Amino acid sequence: MPPMSKLESIEKEILTLPRDQAASLQDWLASYLEDEAELNPEFIARIERGREDIAAGRVRVHQP
Repeated sequence: MPPMSKLESIEKEILTLPRDQAASLQDWLASYLEDEAELNPEFIARIERGREDIAAGRVRVHQP
């Protein structure tokens, strides 16, 4: 059996996290990816779709 990739290892560890820590990781990862994103046309279009979804009430509410 080949060794696990780094990503597979991380995914396996994430599965062991308590729900609140997994949610914190999700927030951190979203922030990290957002900071890395460039303001390219695709990114701007996703922001606009998100705004439209919020205006139309198509949202998920995170309950801590």
